[in-house]
Amino acid sequence: MHPEEPVRPTSADGRGSGLPRCARHPERETGVSCARCGQPVCPECMVPASVGFQCPDCVRGEAGQQARQQPRTTAGALLTLGDGALVTKVLIGVNLLVFLLTEYVDGVWQFRLGMGSGADAFGTRIGVAEGPGQWYRLVSGMFVHAGVMHILMNMFSLWVLGPQLERVLGRWRFLALYLLSGVAGNAFGYLLDGADMFSVGASGAIFGLLGATAVLFRANRVPMQPVIALLVVNLVLTFTLNNIDWRAHLGGLVAGVAIGAGMMSAPRERRNLVQGLALAGAVAAILLMLLIGTARLPG
Repeated sequence: MHPEEPVRPTSADGRGSGLPRCARHPERETGVSCARCGQPVCPECMVPASVGFQCPDCVRGEAGQQARQQPRTTAGALLTLGDGALVTKVLIGVNLLVFLLTEYVDGVWQFRLGMGSGADAFGTRIGVAEGPGQWYRLVSGMFVHAGVMHILMNMFSLWVLGPQLERVLGRWRFLALYLLSGVAGNAFGYLLDGADMFSVGASGAIFGLLGATAVLFRANRVPMQPVIALLVVNLVLTFTLNNIDWRAHLGGLVAGVAIGAGMMSAPRERRNLVQGLALAGAVAAILLMLLIGTARLPG
């Protein structure tokens, strides 16, 4: 008997029965073999296949191979059915909820959540510059808006830009891009005007999405004219209209371009490393701006 042949049961008189034993249940005889690897399988181990039966080991191996070969985007996100805009919808919902709170429940919440870095409100100093207890404003200020037109414009932009980026990046990468761009915009404003600043709105995060969209278009050789035109118009409005925090817009834009480039230009074999370094670099830049901004505060 060759070593690779299946073990055959032996009767009391020493003669073989002619049937091999199941590879997973040696006490069971079977006349069926796996269509892929050829090892014997008993009725309990048989898995119906397009042709014949397969053993559980081959079925698991095939499923794992299919999972590994499931198509992904250039940023590593799995291609899925549906609009792929869950995080975008949740962000819009949170922005609308905070807007209802600040506009129609109690207006004081606008000053409690806004990105203040030492500004005066109701006769008291508020903001991140007043102590570590208010650093939450770097994030909460992104969800506060000053008026109906303000939130409508930002949420419309989020709905236009968000779904496409979310599908390419995946939910968690997209959320990281949005939040870090917004925080970077607020941190840049704090760096330049930390002693007297009050800013609200998702515009920094929106500009981050706009910058990442430009990176996406360039990486996929999509004509850049539409996104460049939109970017130019927004920058002109940023620097010409009153009551617009150009620092948050510019800081968010730079962060979006940098993070987007790190996420969408990473080579497949080192994707996680490069994307992790891009996010870590953004966090480090934010912390550096906050440290310098705090050190420059008067008194």
